[in-house]
Amino acid sequence: MIKENQILKLYGTDYKEMTRRLLEEADLAGRIPGRDCLIGIKPNLVCPTPADYGATTHPEVVAGIIEYLQERGFSNLLMAEGSWVGDRTSEAYEYCGYRALSERYGVPFIDTKKEKSHEKDCAGMKLRISDIADRIGFLINVPVLKGHCQTKMTCALKNMKGLLPDSEKRRFHRMGLHKPIAHLSAALKPDFIVVDHICGDPAFEEGGNPLVRNCIMAALDPVLTDAYACEVLGCRVDDVPYVRMAEALGTGSADLAVAEILDLNEPDGTEDPAAGRMVLDVSYAVDEVDSCSACYGSLVPALTRLKEEGYLEGFTGKIAIGQGHRGRSGKIGVGRCTEGFDFCVRGCPPTEEEIYEQLKGFLAGQP
Repeated sequence: MIKENQILKLYGTDYKEMTRRLLEEADLAGRIPGRDCLIGIKPNLVCPTPADYGATTHPEVVAGIIEYLQERGFSNLLMAEGSWVGDRTSEAYEYCGYRALSERYGVPFIDTKKEKSHEKDCAGMKLRISDIADRIGFLINVPVLKGHCQTKMTCALKNMKGLLPDSEKRRFHRMGLHKPIAHLSAALKPDFIVVDHICGDPAFEEGGNPLVRNCIMAALDPVLTDAYACEVLGCRVDDVPYVRMAEALGTGSADLAVAEILDLNEPDGTEDPAAGRMVLDVSYAVDEVDSCSACYGSLVPALTRLKEEGYLEGFTGKIAIGQGHRGRSGKIGVGRCTEGFDFCVRGCPPTEEEIYEQLKGFLAGQP
């Protein structure tokens, strides 16, 4: 049976069978309190993009979890998730293969955007959480290990945001993301974690530049999982403040010195040998105040493309984005929150292509 300080890793390309074997090695069934326990499976369906794009949880991984559980007599299962602000969960549910999963295995899917929510004390911080979270007796967190343009990394801890209503997701950004993510972990600690480390994008939460690793992991401690995720992505734990904050709140341990990282087999040679993708620094051109991930996540790749094409050469201004700019005026902004600016790429959120095309036209017309 897996221990609190262990992370089990398995490599390959048959993701469903890999998941089943990983759960057998970890003895997941032995950790569940009873056959009647309501088991919730929480994937990452941040946006309606296929898993091989590098943003969403592979449906084969969730299929492996469901088959493992059903074969052992666990039938009280559900999937629960809410996409990021600006996208419909129903579209990701359909496009990412989760409707097919739900129908094939008879496991209901709960769209947390449509759920009622309630206020909960999360280690001294009051947060609104979807009601379904309190009904789940055993929570299996299935995040994608990937980069994030605002927090550098996202994995087990941040994936719990999908169990919040959109209004609370927006408030998380007004509070700076890190502190509320840490406090959420004190109230919503998963009972088991299956990490999709198959091809997460090392830079952007919404994917687009997948880095193939063909690896799936199992763990118990979300803090340790995220500390290890930092190492995998080549950043320091202290570069992602919510990891240490969650540790301080008692959610888990970030001490990799006592962690046991156990490879159950060797990589089969199908992984991408690249260490990661170089991301151009475009932050100097942005005045970001409390922006939502979907909006900022569309701006960064659009600016990266513009920089690669030379449109940011000589640009000394700042492009405003975020809820903190509401009611303000300025020269150039992105998103509905900057609609009072002289030039604004409208939308909530605007797409990457809309931002790229409109900023390209604006910058091309500058003296």
